[in-house]
Amino acid sequence: MANARYDVIGIGNALVDILVEVEDTTLVEASLPKGGMMLVERSDSDSLYKTLPAGIEKSGGSCGNTMAGLAALGGKGAYIGKVCDDQFGDVFRHDMTAMGVDFPTAAAAGGPGTGKCLVLVTPDAQRTMVTYLGAASDFTPQDISVSAIQAAKVLYLEGYLFDRDAAKAAFIASAEAAHAAGREVSLSLSDGFCVDRHRDAFLDLVRNHIDILFANEHEICSLYQTDDFDTALIAAKKDCKVACLTRSEKGSVILSGEEVHVVQAQAVAKVVDTTGAGDQFAAGFLYGYTQGYDLAQSAKIGGILAAEVISHYGARPETDVKSLVETMLGA
Repeated sequence: MANARYDVIGIGNALVDILVEVEDTTLVEASLPKGGMMLVERSDSDSLYKTLPAGIEKSGGSCGNTMAGLAALGGKGAYIGKVCDDQFGDVFRHDMTAMGVDFPTAAAAGGPGTGKCLVLVTPDAQRTMVTYLGAASDFTPQDISVSAIQAAKVLYLEGYLFDRDAAKAAFIASAEAAHAAGREVSLSLSDGFCVDRHRDAFLDLVRNHIDILFANEHEICSLYQTDDFDTALIAAKKDCKVACLTRSEKGSVILSGEEVHVVQAQAVAKVVDTTGAGDQFAAGFLYGYTQGYDLAQSAKIGGILAAEVISHYGARPETDVKSLVETMLGA
């Protein structure tokens, strides 16, 4: 993995998160179920956005969270995702580059606007998410940068983006470009519902293009259509070079050939918000892996980042995780 400009390059849904504190009446007036997550059209997103008070606007999305975690650790990252040449596209680009993540994707001059997720936080700390995917869902093979992909030690693919045929083709083209340069390819299954919708395509991708697989217990069992984690574990072991399987408070299991590492979860005084735990585990693992740590150490780094992010609201680290990892690995 020498002669690489980046440690990791990620491909995912480029969304702007807009976090707004609202009263319960806002949800009632907009007919939004508290705590729900829903996809909407641009007109509905824009209409709701105009009624909201000022909030915090920043780059988001699952892969974006992972790249933010990697950057917080001191890793060199890049991100490929589709935005439009508009206000929110500018927000996304500025935020990613400000945290030290290169963003080589040119903004689309037309078509759907930049995707955004309205995160409505009520006084009881519940989050209601209203998402317009926009340009992100229009991702095609023409949006990838082969030179950037081949300049990274590891390519990281976000399963959420795998919904459309054009995105599936882009994933395969990206993986082939990475492998042609002697690089490795990783994938997060992202969500059990994604796996249920595209199981055969995911299996083909994992078996033929993926070196490092990230999945939680529900996702890996869904992929192999079993209720038994051990059965899914054995199947995953056969299908990729490294399988990183997370199990919440039970920690993680890392498989590679005949190697099996069971890594304990990091202790957390109070679990506040589990959003982003898997994203940050992937960030920590990939950071360790690309810096030459062994599989168990890399998984421990992933666990440290996951524990940090679930101790507060939000899907990205809020403490100096680089120092935290250095301290905890030295312990």
